[in-house]
Parts: sequence; structure tokens; C-alpha cells
Amino acid sequence: MTDRVPSSPPPRRHLWLLLAIVVALVAQLWFGRSDVRTLSYSRFAAELAHDNVAAVTIAPEARALVGTLRQAVRVDGRPVTQVHVTLPFADVAPLVTRLEAAHVPVDGADTGSPWTTILLSLLPWLLIGGFWFFAMRQMRAGGAQALAFGRARVGAVSPETPQITFADVADVAEAKTELQEIVDFLKNPEHFQRLGGHLPKGVLLVGPPGTGKTLLARATAGEAGRPFLTISGSDFVELFVGVGASRVRDLFAQAKAHAPCIIFIDELDAVGRTRGIAAVGGAHEEREQTLNQLLVEMDGFQPSEGIILLAATNRPDVLDPALLRPGRFDRRIIVELPDVRGREQILRMHARKVPLAADVDLNTVAKGSPGLSGADLANLINEAALLATRRDKERVDQQDLEDAKDKVTLGIERRSLVLTDAERRITAYHEAGHALVNLLIPGLDPVHKVTIVPRGQALGLTYAVSETDRHNYSKAYLLGRLAVAQGGRVAEELVFGPEQVTTGAAQDFAEATELARRMVSQFGMTAALGPMGLMARPTPLLQEREYAARGEISEQTAQLIDKEIRRLLTEATGEAQQLLQARLTTLHAIAAQLLEHETLDRAGLEALLAAAP
Repeated sequence: MTDRVPSSPPPRRHLWLLLAIVVALVAQLWFGRSDVRTLSYSRFAAELAHDNVAAVTIAPEARALVGTLRQAVRVDGRPVTQVHVTLPFADVAPLVTRLEAAHVPVDGADTGSPWTTILLSLLPWLLIGGFWFFAMRQMRAGGAQALAFGRARVGAVSPETPQITFADVADVAEAKTELQEIVDFLKNPEHFQRLGGHLPKGVLLVGPPGTGKTLLARATAGEAGRPFLTISGSDFVELFVGVGASRVRDLFAQAKAHAPCIIFIDELDAVGRTRGIAAVGGAHEEREQTLNQLLVEMDGFQPSEGIILLAATNRPDVLDPALLRPGRFDRRIIVELPDVRGREQILRMHARKVPLAADVDLNTVAKGSPGLSGADLANLINEAALLATRRDKERVDQQDLEDAKDKVTLGIERRSLVLTDAERRITAYHEAGHALVNLLIPGLDPVHKVTIVPRGQALGLTYAVSETDRHNYSKAYLLGRLAVAQGGRVAEELVFGPEQVTTGAAQDFAEATELARRMVSQFGMTAALGPMGLMARPTPLLQEREYAARGEISEQTAQLIDKEIRRLLTEATGEAQQLLQARLTTLHAIAAQLLEHETLDRAGLEALLAAAP
């Protein structure tokens, strides 16, 4: 993990010192306060003559005494019995004789060190000076914090920190080969410069989430043995304009101080989006200033300085073209989802610390998990370990891995959701329709499992898994997928009638419509429109009607696209209806088994298909 540089806590020693001084002063004022009032010597002598003095404490060196009166006298409008008297003479012997003659107890007082008096007199000034010192420190700290606001919050990993290497990264052999050249360049630049080559300035890692882009960047730093500075793209952009540009400058200043080193910017699309697209509030201007400063800094440092800029994104299509040109990001490395061999390697790597049973076959798990990223596979192993622990097992077996795979890919089982008998029966026929159409159309992915146990938002699932990784899809395969998607609703109509169909096919219709739309507008798989790419950059928010409004396609073409989508879906529904009508007995058999056992695997489905006439 990246070691974040901890921010120094604000100094609190002076705060506690000031608090102690305030408490001491308050205590001195509170406990030092009494009813002692100053009385003139002549009035004290008069009270002594009237036998009103009960006791006296004399401090000869201070030429003062404190007396206690038998009856209170009024001083400054207040009745007091404790009086302080300053003696007008230094020799107190005559006064003592007079007091003894009046039978007044006399005591002596230790005046203490004169430093005590000096300290007490200086205490208010010390308090004022301490408060002033504390206020100035706080002002300086506030200024430092204001300056630190514009500094980059960089996570730093030093060469002494335990490093991640390429041995800790499974699969992605091509990406590791490209990055290994960067490592060799950092270790031995002279070898590459002898023929005029220079160190690439920037390397952009592109791939879906969870494919290991950040892990690859850390492994590159670990292999090179160089300092690794990491920051997220979102850390640059703040509410205040100019902060992001300041942080970019500070980031490259820190990199030059640690050169040769590696800078890694995660989620580059957060700061590197194409300029000129308006945003809400002032975020647009701030992001543009930050991006401009990043472009300037990338042009400012030289390859000879030994600074490599790595960045990762899963949205390369939104990045500014100026950021992607050679001289800034010289290389673009694609980090794709792993194939079956890569998935097995990733599973074995994450399973090294998990005790596995003898029946575990990670190759089977890898074949049954197409489309899962490295992060998904790591989560699969972790979920399997948690399931085995919950079941009080000593080792993780194959069943734990299969259940964990279903949990990761299909969602959590919701056995607590109680369905009525009618809902279970409709769900069973719906899923049986999907499964049977999938079994009857050749060339489709084989059905791995059918269940009527609710998972996630679905009341039932039909899960088909390809035995090999697919990279291209034929028109026949896509038409078969459309028929499978319509099979659930068709089965409901055949068994329960058109008036009893349910809302369970809503997600099926949405997926089938989107697939048909892409077949028409992207893949050129209809004769009516021909080989035309009508949606070069399809997004969920930019459909054919919006293209027509922007002048990208005509209104007539948009209507034709809608017509072709409807035709494909109607033909797929007809094919599913024909297949299920011909094998209605098998449909009833599959639904009956689902109602009895709730889940059927591939072998059970094939046995039912072979047994039915």
C-alpha cells in the first residue's frame, strides 16, 4: 500500500501553557481575595484603645501587620473584621509592648523571599506576553496552512519501503513487457541513449476498472527501486480557483527534488477531460486551469531529469487531445480484462494464502468466470474463504468456490424473500423458457445454471457461460441471443395466456432492445441500412433521435433504425415461440424440476432435453 506522508499535528503545547497561566491567575485572584481592608495606623490605634483588637500578626520586615477586630468596622462602606495596617515606623517593639499590655495575642509573619513579590507583580505582564506569543504563533500557523492548501497531497513510497514487483502481478504480460523497458531505462539510461533514444515522458495505462492499472504502476516503481509519488486526479480540483494549478506545480517540484522518480496520477480523466465542455459553477474554469498547468509542466521537464509520469484511466475517450500527443504521454498501454489463462493465474496468486482442498480445480473456476476482472477474482477467492469459514470447514473446496462465483457474478441469494406459489410457478416457466431456447439454438453459450432462487433484483436467473473467450460475435449468435431474451415472455404466454404475462421480462426487453439497436446502428447487420456506422461513439445518453437533432443522421434514418429494431425483436419473438411450441413437453419438465429443486445445472438440463420426445 502507498505510505501517505502524515501531516504534522498543530502545536498544542502553547495552548496548554496559556491555559495553565490563566487558571493560575484566576486561582490567585479568587483565593487571594478576602475581606482584608487597609486601615490607617491612627484608626488602628484608636480601635486598640477601645479594646476592639482581638489578635495581630506583625511582619517587621514589611513594616505591616494584619489585625483581627472583635467588632466590625466600616471601611469603604463595607463592614470588615480583617484589616491591613502599614506601620509608620521600623521599630515595632513599642507597639508589641502596648499590644501585650492590652492582652492582645501577637504573632509574627514570614515575609518570604522578595522574589515572590516580584513574581506576583510580573504575573500580569507574563500573562499578556504569553497570550501575545500564542496569538502570533496561531497567525503564523494559519498562514502556513493557507499555503499548504495549495500543496499537492502526495502519497510517497520510498525505496526502503517493501515494494510490489512484477512477480506480484499476474497476467498482463504485454503490459509488463512495455513497463519493463521503462524500468530498464531508469536503471541504465546510458544503454538506451547510445543510439539517440530518450526516456519516455509519460505512459498512460488504459483499461476497465479492476484490471490492475494501479498495481502495475506500483510494481514499476518497485522494480525500478525509485521513489514513487502517487496522487488521484480528483485531488487537484477544489472549489477555489487556482488551487489545482498550484498543486500541479508543487507535485512536479517534489518530483524534481526526488528525481529520478515516478509520478502516478490515478483517474486522470477527473482532471484531463477535453477542454471547452461547459460545467456547472466554477468547476469548468478550475479544471481547465489545472489541465493547462499539467500540460505546461509536462513540457517543462526534460527526459534527462529521470521523471516518468504514469497515469491510469478507464475513460480515454474523454481525455483532451493535447494530453495524448507524443511528447506528453508517449506510450499508451492497454490493460484488458484477463482471458481464461490470465484468470487462472490471478486465481492461483490470490489463493496462495488460502488453504485449498484436494478437489479444487481453479482452471474450471477460471473457465466459468469470463468477463471478471482481477479485482473481481480476488473478491471471489475472499468470498470463498468466508463461505468456508461460515460453514466451519478447514479448507476451501470446489463447492465454496462455485458458490462464491455465483455470488460475485449473479448476486446474493435472497432466500428470505417469500414468493407465492403462483409467483414461483410463473418464474419457473419464465426461466425454463430462457434455458430451453438457449439449448435449442446451436452456437450459443451453454447454460451453466438455471435457478428460481431470487438473487439481487431478479426473481430467477438463467446463467450461460462461454467455454472459450469470445472476441468477435457473429450475426447468427446475436440473433440467437435476441431469441433467448424473448424466451421468458413467450413461455409465460404459451402456458398462462397473454392476459397473465407479468413484468418479469422488463430487463430482458431492455437488454434485447439495446443489442438490436447496436446491431442496426453499429454493426451494420441489417439490409435496410447496410454497412453504416450510425453511432460511432454510442453512449446511454446519446441515442439516434439526439443524433438526428444534431444533424448527424436524418429523421428518416432515425425512423428506419426504429423500424429495423422492431423487426429484429419481432422475428426473435417468433423464433422463440416456434421453438418452445415444438418442445412444450420439455418446457413443462424443466419448470417442474425447477419448482422441486429450485436450481438446475447444465447436466440436468441436457438430460431433460434428451429424455423428452
